[in-house]
Amino acid sequence: MSLRRNKLGVILAILSIFLLAAVAGCAKEESPAPAENKPAETKVLKLATTTSTEDTGLLDYLLPEFTKDTGYEVQVIAVGTGQAIEMGEAGDVDVILVHSRAAEDKFVEEGYGVDRRDVMYNDFLIIGPADDPAGIKGEPDVLKAFAAIKEKQAPFVSRGDDSGTDKKEKGIWKKANITPEGDWYIEVGQGMGDTFRMADEKKAYTLIDRGTYLALKDNYQLEPMVEGSPDLLNPYGVIPVNPEKHPHVDFEGATAFAEWLTSEKGQKMIGEFGVDKFGQQLFVPDAK
Repeated sequence: MSLRRNKLGVILAILSIFLLAAVAGCAKEESPAPAENKPAETKVLKLATTTSTEDTGLLDYLLPEFTKDTGYEVQVIAVGTGQAIEMGEAGDVDVILVHSRAAEDKFVEEGYGVDRRDVMYNDFLIIGPADDPAGIKGEPDVLKAFAAIKEKQAPFVSRGDDSGTDKKEKGIWKKANITPEGDWYIEVGQGMGDTFRMADEKKAYTLIDRGTYLALKDNYQLEPMVEGSPDLLNPYGVIPVNPEKHPHVDFEGATAFAEWLTSEKGQKMIGEFGVDKFGQQLFVPDAK
């Protein structure tokens, strides 16, 4: 009797093991989550742009909405326009947002970029110390203002970094038939924010875009001296990198970015940027 009970116990134990294994197998078969629940892979778009779009906070304002609308996360590389264009030429980025029309046109003509679009504009101004050693405050002609700075040998801080601002400044000197040189002319090779700070420290003049000036002016003492001249207009353009030159670039994403910036929504947001904080637009939308 005892032997039969022992055999029965062994059989029941073996059956229990088989049942547990079968249940575990069924659970494994049912456990994988449906494919639609798996998170989508993040799409990353590389953007080379100017320091002004970053220093003003414009990109921090625009890009979350672009990401929400398209699914693209944007990796921003904020440098001077010259460097941004070089990165586009090398295929290191997918799209550029810059402000030097002659350089932009050359970028497209040489086949590195396609479908340039107007996005927005603001303007440049000359800022300087309140005592205005060159006597240029209120001068409507920027060429005359630059000539007075040179004549008085008043300190002038230049970005000297081949940025859009630097190109604009060098173009004004050239148009005024002046070669800026000497101890009074200081090239720093820095972005706009650092150039502003250094000009303030040296009580010097500098050329700055209005957006960056408004965003940073409360930190410094320099004041607007010359503004409103047609030579100080500052337009921005967006250009996807040409996939025929660089097949690896995300041309679809770059085009989506260009289209979004120039869309009704993107243009409206650009036009509203800065109004609440500064009481005026930092950039004027001008997509055609």
